[in-house]
Amino acid sequence: MLGDDIKKLGFGLMRLPRIGGTDQIDVEQVKIMVDEFLAAGFTYFDTAWIYAGSEDAIRQALIERYPREKFQLATKNAAWAKCKSQEDAAAQYETSLKQTGAGYFDFYLLHNLGDGRTKIFEEFNLWDYFLKEKAKGKIKHLGFSFHSTPEQLDEILNKHPEAEFVQLQINYADWENHVIKSRECYEVARKHNKPVIIMEPVKGGMLANPPESVKKILTDANPEVSCASWAIKFAASLDGVITVLSGMSNIDQMRDNLSFMKDFTKLTDAEQNTITKAREELNKIPIVPCTMCNYCAKVCPMNIGISASFHALNILTLYGDKKFAANEENWRVPGQGLKRANECIKCGACEAACPQHIEIRKELENVTEKLLS
Repeated sequence: MLGDDIKKLGFGLMRLPRIGGTDQIDVEQVKIMVDEFLAAGFTYFDTAWIYAGSEDAIRQALIERYPREKFQLATKNAAWAKCKSQEDAAAQYETSLKQTGAGYFDFYLLHNLGDGRTKIFEEFNLWDYFLKEKAKGKIKHLGFSFHSTPEQLDEILNKHPEAEFVQLQINYADWENHVIKSRECYEVARKHNKPVIIMEPVKGGMLANPPESVKKILTDANPEVSCASWAIKFAASLDGVITVLSGMSNIDQMRDNLSFMKDFTKLTDAEQNTITKAREELNKIPIVPCTMCNYCAKVCPMNIGISASFHALNILTLYGDKKFAANEENWRVPGQGLKRANECIKCGACEAACPQHIEIRKELENVTEKLLS
């Protein structure tokens, strides 16, 4: 299978550490993380053109410091982001080559296919374009990432058997979720014999620090391991998986992930039962399923702090501490120069961009009612 030589933990470069609460990536800390990751025998790094600063940071932390054959680098093409033609999408690809300095990409992905985004890649004839780049040796393996329905995934894979792999959002919280449908999407990929790369195994960090009732189930089963370990090992235990991307944001998260993935073994039946109990408990809590990917922010004409607002609302739901939740909203939204939920003009652009299919306008009303009034 493609990726049999790749260990089951990948370094997702979407949530890199920042300097002093700014947007500037802490490249020196990333260098330490890269060093420890490679020293532990892991080699897969995942970035994207749309992850601001990420491609440049990984050039400095990895590509300029290690032989090219010692790692695999993946990046993505977001043709739906301001591209008006194949030429624009090709320019984005060339920018990624320049920003990373990688020379070639081991894995290149059409970014976030599904819904209205799929047709953009078709209209610009990008499958053929990138297959030609693959023939030149600039791309080793071509695939796509996906956040939509199993029916759409099946349609894409029927139309494009040339896709060598698919990247899916899979975690134990979303496994039976009626919107995300992780299990069903995974089963479609398996039906087409496509290897899977897993993203969001910890659901934007939520499963690393779940509600106390969920945490108790996991710690009672094994008090010696982190909650994050349960989530990542659940994903890595699935058949046909190339690697599981963890969006590690600091050295401590890196070291925790390495501790349980260096000598990875699949979850036992008893551990799978524990995961099922944790999922059932989590499903009782009505939180906003935001992973803080911030795709919504890139299209919001009002510059509203959408994901930060939802983070604060979830704190209120999970922990019942309105003062703490309100302070979080104040620090993360107006404190970072963003507009508040009550300034939403309800245009709906955010909902079209959201991979989680959140009713963002409705949830912003909840933020306004529960935290701003």
